[in-house]
Amino acid sequence: MLPYINKMLNNSWLELSVRWFLGIIFLYASYYKIVSPAHFAKIIYGYYLFPDIFINIIAIVLPFLELFSGLALIFGIYPRSAAIIINGMLLGFIIALSINLIRGQQFDCGCFSFGEGGHTYTVGQLLVRDIIFFVLGLQVLLFDNYRRWCLRQSGNILRNIPS
Repeated sequence: MLPYINKMLNNSWLELSVRWFLGIIFLYASYYKIVSPAHFAKIIYGYYLFPDIFINIIAIVLPFLELFSGLALIFGIYPRSAAIIINGMLLGFIIALSINLIRGQQFDCGCFSFGEGGHTYTVGQLLVRDIIFFVLGLQVLLFDNYRRWCLRQSGNILRNIPS
């Protein structure tokens, strides 16, 4: 069973699909935040986690980080580095959501739009979604084979370790 799973995880088509999926998700997520940074800043303020002085900086920088990381995954420009950045952001989102879940606080996460679509998710649902995205990012990060449709291959971290 383990060799089958290993073969499946080292499938370059699966890696390409996961890369494109995460890339498109982060491109889409960045759009509303780039278009309306003031509204996104209000959402960040609603998390009650960051000092007021950093909220505007986060609201401006984070969407562009999502945009460029998503583009890097889609076009295959240093996909391992892009996966590290995306997983770092996802880890931050998971921590922020977990803190507010413990607090029992409900809020608009500001992930894809600003609560205008009528879709409301519980903090638990958002947490599960981000954990799934994090695991997908790990698949891209730990992939150690030839990457399809990749403009710039990043080094093989697993093959460079001496035995």
